[in-house]
This record gives sequence, structure tokens and C-alpha cells, in this order.
Amino acid sequence: MATYVLAIDQGTTSSRAILFRPDTSIAAVAQQEFPQHFPASGWVEHEPADLWETTLATCREALAKAGTSAREVAAIGITNQRETTVVWDRASGRAVHRAIVWQDRRTAGLCARLKEEGHEPLFTARTGLILDPYFSGTKIAWILDNVPGARARAERGELAFGTVDSFLLWRLTGGRVHATDATNAARTLLFDIHKGEWDEDLLRILGVPRSMLPEVRDCSGRFGESDAALFGAPIPICGIAGDQQAATVGQACFTPGMVKSTYGTGCFALVNTGDAPVASKNKLLTTIAYQLDGRRTYALEGSIFIAGAAVQWLRDGLGIIKDAAATGRLAENADPTQDVYLVPAFVGLGAPYWNPDVRGALFGLTRGTGPAELARAALESVCYQTADLLDAMRADWPQADGAETVLRVDGGMVASDWTMQRLADLLAAPVDRPVVKETTALGAAYLAGLAAGVFPAPAQFADLWRMERRFTPAMSESLRNAKLAGWREAVARLVMPVA
Repeated sequence: MATYVLAIDQGTTSSRAILFRPDTSIAAVAQQEFPQHFPASGWVEHEPADLWETTLATCREALAKAGTSAREVAAIGITNQRETTVVWDRASGRAVHRAIVWQDRRTAGLCARLKEEGHEPLFTARTGLILDPYFSGTKIAWILDNVPGARARAERGELAFGTVDSFLLWRLTGGRVHATDATNAARTLLFDIHKGEWDEDLLRILGVPRSMLPEVRDCSGRFGESDAALFGAPIPICGIAGDQQAATVGQACFTPGMVKSTYGTGCFALVNTGDAPVASKNKLLTTIAYQLDGRRTYALEGSIFIAGAAVQWLRDGLGIIKDAAATGRLAENADPTQDVYLVPAFVGLGAPYWNPDVRGALFGLTRGTGPAELARAALESVCYQTADLLDAMRADWPQADGAETVLRVDGGMVASDWTMQRLADLLAAPVDRPVVKETTALGAAYLAGLAAGVFPAPAQFADLWRMERRFTPAMSESLRNAKLAGWREAVARLVMPVA
């Protein structure tokens, strides 16, 4: 019996590899950051070679740290930054363009044109998504239309598309497997989440050849095995899920009504809605939470583009903090009489506003505003946006409402006790922080370990979930309402400026 499951967590700013034991404890972690590229305003790119090389290096480093070998690894699970788009040559494996990152807004004009032509209702009905530059489909179209010769090569079957999971799977298997899972396919604007297949009408509208697309499979199952030369022996690759769906699994949100929220570069909240997709009337996304044994479980999702990135802005843009951990300490000492609001629309606003054109703004500045007040405003902006998402979820799906609502949280920002307490205060709901905070990687490991026989069925795996701390609301209702009203006024001024 192999000792470990290896989780690859390929994120927006770094790649990580984590070795999990069968009891979900962590044996080793390795992480490497890689460069971000911003060739134009609103454009965000990655070098695909950086994604692959840092992934490979961290996997090898994790094995070395644990003092083990590939023969002791039962399976590899992959989780990834979703929507980020890679197109590569099938013969050489080389990308024809840098990866276009999920944050990238270059296709806003194309999305606007498609809306004007009346296509959005069809896309939403079949994919559960809206026409926004966030998703992969318009990114593929941009590459085909802007890289010389790319469209002709794609039509000849020479090019392959994949989200990052698919690209890594291709590389890990030496180009033998071109596949993805249902959760990543569901984020492309090309996949019918009701039928579970690529949609020919949507492919035609966006001009994407069917031959470019990967095979879509369950989240848990044997995808292939790694090339023996990479780690000294082949390792089965048995699990794939997009990062937010993997976090949902890692948080053991297997019961309809359970909610998780991940705080990384952005923030993403999902509520499990069971085996029936729920159409949103409040600009949330209907998506696939996971697919096991051919059965799809659905979720409503709210996507916030800027969460931890607001803290990075304080550090790298303004230079008012040296490290992220200082933000909570500063916020705690902020002047309570100052009502400073940051609307962090650095790349537009996500759910429930979906406005790609607005940009960030600060409201309520005074001569007394300093680093502490700005730090509090940045952290509170994440809490306010989460409140917007939960309000939309409750409006769309009444089962998500009620006194029993508890938010399970994960991601880098949840290490801040101040932020989690303020989140509970502004949500008027308990916030649970788990013992294992690497829930995205744990979800990928679980999906792989489930197929490899290392981990039990979902109900039994849920019993392994442990809470490290619960944050309960302590703010008065009047103060909460006043702060939320100030936030909504700030957003309204940004989205609908006063004449």
C-alpha cells in the first residue's frame, strides 16, 4: 500500500506540491512563485513554461523533503487556477501564446458585442455562466484571431486548448493524454452543464474548432500516469478539479446547503445545491461542484476578483505594510470614527455586479486617514463583498438562508483572526476555520485518493473534517447595518456615478 497522495496546486501566483498521508495530515510542502506579465492595461499573462517548470520542481522538492520516492505515492491529484487559457502545438507541446489568465479583461469588447447580438441568454442557459472576459471561451477566440496562423492551424487539428489542469496533464503524461474534468470544462463558456458535453452551437458562435478541446471526465478516476522519467517511476494521475471546486471537496461540503468561501488572490464562495442546477436571478454563476461516477453535483458560485490582491496592493503598490500579516494588526488600531471604504475594482467588479469597466476607488478619506484605516478598508472590502454574495445566494436559493448558515473558510487570508471576526460580524453568521487550511490541495488529493483506494467515500471523508476555530458574530445589528449601508452607497457611486 502506497504511503502518500501528491496534490498539485497550481495557482495564480505560485505552484505548490503537497504530500498528504491517508489520515489527511501533511508530510511535505513545496512552493515556488513565478512571474506575472501585464503587457497592457487589464491584461494578465503567464508563461506556460513557468507553470510547468514550477509544478515539476515543487513535486520533486516535496518528494525529497518527505524522504520518499514516486513508488510510495498512490496517486497524483491536480487542482488549478480556473479559466486561465493555454493553446499549444500538439506536435511540439509548445504554447502558441502566453497563457491568458482568468483576471484578464482583453475580451471585454467581444463579450459586449456578443451581448448586443443577443447571445447571452443561450450561453447562460447552457453553461450557467454570463458573457464575461473571465471565462476561457473568448480567450481562445482571441488567441485564434490574434496569433498569426493560429486559426488555420487549429482548423487542421494541429493545436490543443486546455485550462491549466489539462496542460499539466498533457505534460505529465508526455503528451499522451488530452483531457480535463467536468468542473474545469464548466468554466469555458463552451460546455453544456446539463448534458455534460461540449456544445456545438456555442463553439460555432465563438469560432472554436471542436478538435482543440480535451475529453471531459469525472473529477475522480484514472486519467493516465506520469512519464517515468519525471519522478523515477510512473505515478497514476487520478483526480482533477478546478481550485474552487477542489476547495469545496476539501471542506467536505457534500450536503446541499453547505457553503464554503476561499480567500486567495480573489474570493470565491460556493453553495452546494445538490443534483439540480439552480438558475440565478442575481448574477451568480450556476456551475458544477464535482462529478463522481458520472453524476453531477451543482453549486451556485459568487466570484470576487480582488481579495488577497487588495493586501498585496497595500504592500507592493502603496508600500504601507511589509508583509500581509501586518494588515490585521493595523486594522485593529484603525480610528473607529472614520468610515473609509475601498471598492477594489482593480480589474472590474465580479459577482453580483459583473461590471468589467469600473475601476477601484476609495471613499471617506480625511486628513486623519492613514495606513491603519486603509488596511481596515482593504480587509473589510473582502467581508462586504462576501456579504453581497451570500445575500444573492439566499435570494436565489432559499435553502441557503436560515439561522443554520455557517461559512467554512480557507485560503491565505483566513490566518488573520481580525479579518475572520469582522467577516462573521458583517455576515451575522458563524465562520468556521478548519484544522487543515490547505483545503484546495486536500480536495485534489481526496479526489485522487478516492480513485486509488486511499480515501473513503464522501460521507466517511466528511467525518475527517475538523474545525480549528469558530468565529461568532459580536457586532451590534445597528452598527452592522450602518457599515453595510455605507458599502452599498460606495459601490453605487462607483457603478452609477452621480451626475
